[in-house]
Amino acid sequence: MRVSLSWLREYVDLPVDVTPADVETALVNLGIEVDEVQDLRAAVEGALVVGRVAEVEELTGFKKPIRFCRVDVGEANGTGELQEIVCGARNFAPGDRVVVILPGGVLPGGFAIGARKTYGRNSHGMICSARELGVGDDHSGIIVLPAESAAKPGDDARPVVGLDDVVFELEITPDRGYAMSLRGLARELAHSFGVPFRDPGLVPVPTATPQPPYPVEVRDTVGCDRFAARVVRGVDPAAATPDWMRRRLTVANIRSISLPVDITNYVMLELGQPMHAFDLDRLHGELIVRRAVPGEKLTTLDGVVRDLAVEDMVICDAGLPSTAAGAGGTPVSLAAVMGGETSEVLPSTTNVLFEAAHWDPVMVGRTARRHKLFSEAAKRWERGVDPALALVALDRAVELLVRYGGGEAAPQILDIDHTAAPQPILLPVELPSRRIGVAYPPAQVTGLLERLGCTVTPAEAPAGEPTQVPAVDGGLLSVVPPTWRPDLTDPADLVEEVVRLAGYQDVPSVLPVAPPGRGLTPTQRRHRAVARALAEHGYVEVLAYPFVSAELADQLGLPADDPRREAVRLANPLSDEEPLLRTSLLGPLLAILRRNLGRGHRDVAIYEMGNVFHPQSAAGAPPVMGVDRAPTAEEFAAADAVVPEQPRHVAAVLAGDIEPAGWWGGGRPAGWADAVEAARLVVAAAGIDADRVTVRAAELAPWHPGRCAEVLVDDLPVGYAGELHPAVVAALELPKRTSAMELNLDAVPAAPLVPAPRVSGFPPALIDVALVVDEEVPAAEVRQALIDGAGELVESVRLFDVYLSEQLGAGRKSLAFKLTFRAPDRTLTGEEAVAARDAAVAEALSRFGATLRGA
Repeated sequence: MRVSLSWLREYVDLPVDVTPADVETALVNLGIEVDEVQDLRAAVEGALVVGRVAEVEELTGFKKPIRFCRVDVGEANGTGELQEIVCGARNFAPGDRVVVILPGGVLPGGFAIGARKTYGRNSHGMICSARELGVGDDHSGIIVLPAESAAKPGDDARPVVGLDDVVFELEITPDRGYAMSLRGLARELAHSFGVPFRDPGLVPVPTATPQPPYPVEVRDTVGCDRFAARVVRGVDPAAATPDWMRRRLTVANIRSISLPVDITNYVMLELGQPMHAFDLDRLHGELIVRRAVPGEKLTTLDGVVRDLAVEDMVICDAGLPSTAAGAGGTPVSLAAVMGGETSEVLPSTTNVLFEAAHWDPVMVGRTARRHKLFSEAAKRWERGVDPALALVALDRAVELLVRYGGGEAAPQILDIDHTAAPQPILLPVELPSRRIGVAYPPAQVTGLLERLGCTVTPAEAPAGEPTQVPAVDGGLLSVVPPTWRPDLTDPADLVEEVVRLAGYQDVPSVLPVAPPGRGLTPTQRRHRAVARALAEHGYVEVLAYPFVSAELADQLGLPADDPRREAVRLANPLSDEEPLLRTSLLGPLLAILRRNLGRGHRDVAIYEMGNVFHPQSAAGAPPVMGVDRAPTAEEFAAADAVVPEQPRHVAAVLAGDIEPAGWWGGGRPAGWADAVEAARLVVAAAGIDADRVTVRAAELAPWHPGRCAEVLVDDLPVGYAGELHPAVVAALELPKRTSAMELNLDAVPAAPLVPAPRVSGFPPALIDVALVVDEEVPAAEVRQALIDGAGELVESVRLFDVYLSEQLGAGRKSLAFKLTFRAPDRTLTGEEAVAARDAAVAEALSRFGATLRGA
């Protein structure tokens, strides 16, 4: 919201010496965010002065009318002589006073003004329009000052056109709807500076008459609990919006349309009450306020045909045929959001029906989001509008229209009022001191709440009924919030207001004493070790939202009975397209991979560590618990039983080259083996010895059935790794051969405490063996057989080559291993090393029928 300082001063007597910086500080201290403070004097640089047109010479022979003017600018040009200016506008005559910018000045947008020759004449400066100065949208002609203006040639023109003001751009939080008006902001500043405040919402106004100005029926008093209306007849359709009103609307970024519509917008800014103006002659029958029915449509003022939902509130013209079965009349306005084309005020309108109502803020918020219509009215309604303002706003709008548009106000007044009075809140008088830690005496608490507009009286706790916050010392206060503060509903809200008005700056910042601890837990150390190991091996950590779509399970090719299809559905998701919590890290992680590929990153290796969510079987709904007390043990247990299981997983995906190409070589693309190695890396970083890890072929979606490995620790599965299925890659638009791994860290056993290894100082014995086995025999199982057969002397067994050839026989392959033998207390003899090797080969022979290649 944008508001000028001069407009604020009309309602609050700010001290003369208050600077814009002081006002900004006061607003921030009151909890109102100030985005920008704009000094309009700086919008136009240089000499901007009042001029009187002395002579006008019409130039001919050009494609458009051009006038050569001599303008009296007083002593502003340094000589007192008439200023020669070429101008194309036609809406002025000799003797008119205009706004002139002299050479050297700069208009908004960086448009520099100089002296130049144009249309065969010398032009020294420019006569300005409202759009050129940034004070309006009118560019059909230049600004002509009214005859009653006291400005003289040579005077500074900034005060005349409203460029001597300061504008505050504010960000109003959703709970402070009252602050989206001059009335609310002026009241806040009056609290801060301790000065008088003139409330334009508390002026006496006429009340409803027995005979309404126009027949209206409200069928839904929940969606609309108040509807008021008045009529003005005989308005001059040519009456223009006064300059001062147009300037204020422009400052607020509201476009000037016509006098009746501008008045509704002006009153909305002034009081905070959105209004609507109907062309009375375009209405055909009784107005009906109701909910929309299925199938109804409405063309709003922006020209868009909108399909209405049954929750939308509409104002209908009963004199027009219904557009849907069961409806009453045709909708002519989307209530509280935007009017319809069929009843808008036209340039020829002479009879105006003003409407001021009070709408359900929840309904308005949902309607605005459903139709993506975030109008200024909707922004105020969903934040809360004072229900007592309807008649005040109508009286103000009628008075302005009669004054500037002529016409006559009809004596009839409609006011259908079903609003409920604010309910009292019981506040323990010492609660602000207890909650904030600052001493607020009872008299100060009462005084601050009364300054806020509350009615405060002593109270006693109802007999036999527990209060929301029981009193300890000092008794209870019964606090009735003002009608303009619908956000005040419980004692905590009143405590917030007390500390806000007393000053946040008076609340000391006290850091709590850190309790003694034992450092990171073993689980925390494991998680950090895994993350560090993956990062050190080239993987980049990402953080994904845990929300997924219902279609993801199909895209990943999960079978119908896969437990990962059973997901927790959020009651209020951030996006309707992703209403489920993830049961695997791969879905969001692959989406991040696709986004990176779309940004041009072809070689990607990323990982994430986070929770997945598995719903409890037959959990049911959690119990409803209030805020007036702590839950009982039974309630807590029942709620805890509904919480989904949340194991900690780690996942990584790879695409493109894992080893880049360059002058050193051709590079290497990432493959399933790299995903398996990433899984081994995670298990090793978790403190699990490699001898306890088994990797074997498996089949599980979304991996390729022939390139998927299951990772086991102590024969218990902890995850899978490999190449993704081609159908999954195609469905998610990923590169071919994309690989991934995912492990359940919580399923990995705790790492045992083992003594530090003893390092032998004796030389190793290195022996290579090449074993021929059937092609389907996993190399990892052959390696394990060699380790088991070699005995205590073996230090490591590493596969370094896999060879396939017809010479080996059909369905056979050669696996070459490097065996390292070492004794801790002596240098091994050749015979000992060969005996250990033969024992290792014999074990492989007995398990898999392995033979030494070349033997």
